[in-house]
Amino acid sequence: MVRLDMMPQTRHQKQTAFTLIELLVVISII
Repeated sequence: MVRLDMMPQTRHQKQTAFTLIELLVVISII
């Protein structure tokens, strides 16, 4: 979460998308 605040807004959007993908991967693994 701290990394998201340090990164610019443009990367913030990409980071959020990445977190969503990671959540999907974790759910698929489970």
